[in-house]
Amino acid sequence: MRALAIIAAEHRNMRLVAGALSVLGDRFATGSADEASLHTVELVADYFEAYGDHCHHARETDVLFARMRARSDQGTAMLDRLDQEHQGAHRHLARLRHFASNPNRYDVKNLTDLAAEIRHFRQHLDDHLRVEEEDCFPLASAVLTAEDWTAIDAAFAARSDPLDHADPAETVALLRARITQLLPSPEGFGARTDHAPIALKPPSAPGEALLAVDGLTSAYSRIQVLHGVSIQVAAGQLVALVGANGAGKTTLLRCISGVQPVTAGSVRMQGKPITDARPDARVRAGLCQVPEGRHVFAPMTIEDNLRMGAYTRPTDEIRERLEEVFTLFPILRERRDQPAGVLSGGQQQMVALGRALMGKPTLLLLDEPSMGLAPLIVADIFRIVRMLRDAGMTILLVEQNARAALSIADHAYVMESGRIALQGPGRDLLKNDEVRRAYLGM
Repeated sequence: MRALAIIAAEHRNMRLVAGALSVLGDRFATGSADEASLHTVELVADYFEAYGDHCHHARETDVLFARMRARSDQGTAMLDRLDQEHQGAHRHLARLRHFASNPNRYDVKNLTDLAAEIRHFRQHLDDHLRVEEEDCFPLASAVLTAEDWTAIDAAFAARSDPLDHADPAETVALLRARITQLLPSPEGFGARTDHAPIALKPPSAPGEALLAVDGLTSAYSRIQVLHGVSIQVAAGQLVALVGANGAGKTTLLRCISGVQPVTAGSVRMQGKPITDARPDARVRAGLCQVPEGRHVFAPMTIEDNLRMGAYTRPTDEIRERLEEVFTLFPILRERRDQPAGVLSGGQQQMVALGRALMGKPTLLLLDEPSMGLAPLIVADIFRIVRMLRDAGMTILLVEQNARAALSIADHAYVMESGRIALQGPGRDLLKNDEVRRAYLGM
């Protein structure tokens, strides 16, 4: 009967999102609205549509309800009602979208109608979920056989959509996270922007160089890759390092983290030389890296992967840090006991980022976090990077997606052929003609 537990968990998520929508409805009833709140209504509609079309309705109607109808006539009227409500859900969502996006959306009359539609939608949803839990679940438990449950559980455990080979559950989780970000405290339920999700070490004074790289050179065998590179990352800054493939960006990160030999120059962290320090010593000093390509331990569970990032932390601190990472990435909590190798690319990136955060970083090195990910997932990853920066974390970001990186960077460096070619505030470089031609296709 694993399927019933999955449905119950889906119901909890639906109620969380619907509760957030009700908070906005109360505001609309007073004639108060802004673009973010109305956009949130549209995201909520997207969320319920994705949930209904790909994760919930089809599995219930085609698998669970079909098996119940085959075993007994006892619940026919109830199942007919639930099926009709599944089919009619799009009408409710279309009305929500209409009131949230029409040209008169800020008019008091429209906002009042939107508030009323939200109340109607919430009542309809609550009634539907109550019937499923109080009437449908007990009947299913009574009439279905062990053979039925084997088939039903297998259908509910399969999350992929055969039509587009995507993971709809991931899309739903990301929509839920986006909705959370647009809601004020205390209505959020996942990543939050109104407080620091990770407790940071006492920072250096604002503006003080937390990382200083001076005249760094490095080579692979006889081929010199870095030629006297110098960069600084001030405490609390997000610094981006952009450039073409093969410019030396990843090699520079490897030198900073201690896994690539340095042939000349120096690396200092919080004023202390670490050029010759072992990689594990640098991790203990608070330097944590999310590698290019994620590099999760595929056979190990998600939770064990995360714990690997905390091997330098005191044992009594690990549980607290796990909770902080699970708050940042709710989907990882839901799948914590699954092998990391079965996750999608976006979820593996969450594991890799969470693993680095488990080490309680003073400086976080991010190497190509958007590589190979779908646009929706990339947007969510960059949202989290911005949130960490806003919480006070110091970040050095290496990224080929120059537009995305420069738009959120306090300061940025452009690398070409192992040298620093340009530097300046991120938004200034976005306007630089050279950068626009070379990296933005403009």
